[in-house]
Amino acid sequence: MGPAQDVTRAVGRVIQGPDCIAEGAAHLSDIEPRFRRALDQTGTLPLRLRKDGFPALLDAIVSQQVSVAAADAIWGRLRNAGLTGPRKLASATDEDLRACGLSRQKIRYARALAEANIRYSSLRDMPTDEVIVTLTEVPGIGRWTAEIYAMFSLARADVFAPGDLALQESARLLFELPARPSEKALRELAEAWSPWRAVAARLLWAYYHVAKEREGIR
Repeated sequence: MGPAQDVTRAVGRVIQGPDCIAEGAAHLSDIEPRFRRALDQTGTLPLRLRKDGFPALLDAIVSQQVSVAAADAIWGRLRNAGLTGPRKLASATDEDLRACGLSRQKIRYARALAEANIRYSSLRDMPTDEVIVTLTEVPGIGRWTAEIYAMFSLARADVFAPGDLALQESARLLFELPARPSEKALRELAEAWSPWRAVAARLLWAYYHVAKEREGIR
């Protein structure tokens, strides 16, 4: 087995385009009739892939506990100030960062991320569990953020984010549960959706939009 095969085996399936999403959706429909009914309502699922690297995680920190509009405004000010790279951010003053809209806590988290010296290119070849461990060592990066990064910036097909409230609520609605499942309960439920748990997440988020007519994750 060559190096490329070793990497593929360690990382697992990577979503490369709409065909992968369609394949995953078809698999989920075959194993769970409720997913099939949900797809009838949501239509084609979005790809939602993003670039990886420092800006993606900084954007996740910016987005914590604020509205989509507020996060977009703060990110726009950081970008216009040239403060979306680790070196520029690390050398910026607290006043510079506050002027962009970052709170004291988020300034601390952003600086911690800039100083973490993560080799983002190495994460691409790292098993998802190791990616989660590496990222959550940084203050301000919790498991949800790390799982979202693995799902959308690293395109992992079999990662899930059961701590996400919209996923929990969507699962409650779709599976007619008596209450919103806990993170642990939803993680256990999602095991049956492997190896396409990231597609299941996309489907549940899309179903959340349909069922609740609310804004989903940014």
